Amino acid sequence: MTDTTTKQTATYLTPEAHARLQAELATLKGEGRSEISQRIEEAREEGDLKENGGYHAAKEEQGKMEARIRQLEQLLQNVDIGEAPKDDGVVEPGMIVTVEMFGDQEKFLLGSREIMDEGESLTVYSEKSPMGAAILGHVPGDDVTFNAPNGKSIDVKVISATPYSS
Repeated sequence: MTDTTTKQTATYLTPEAHARLQAELATLKGEGRSEISQRIEEAREEGDLKENGGYHAAKEEQGKMEARIRQLEQLLQNVDIGEAPKDDGVVEPGMIVTVEMFGDQEKFLLGSREIMDEGESLTVYSEKSPMGAAILGHVPGDDVTFNAPNGKSIDVKVISATPYSS
């Protein structure tokens, strides 16, 4: 068994995912902010703000949009842009990993949820999470132990690791 506590600080993104997120951020900061400001102003002109559903809905949407802008800015500040990992079985960000844990197999994407195309429902574990950090660099057949946030030691066995492709 190997006990691993390595952590990475940058978030891995493919060039395509990075470009998609940059475009989303630019749209939200430009057109998105302009549109929501216009909707708020139009709703404000309707009168009494206490009972103005359109105004409150626009303000709520503005809050969600600003939160997404902050999320994207933070994500894109510290990013490692790279090509899809090699299909060599070594666990690294951008891989679909299957592990055996507690007698069951679990399949997930190691990396950022932002790598995936919209609508995919695959579980995602960050490479910065305790399990993600523990299995980095391992190959099928490796047994790894990591400490969960609750302090318990958890044993996992790497079954497979293949590059994610959209």
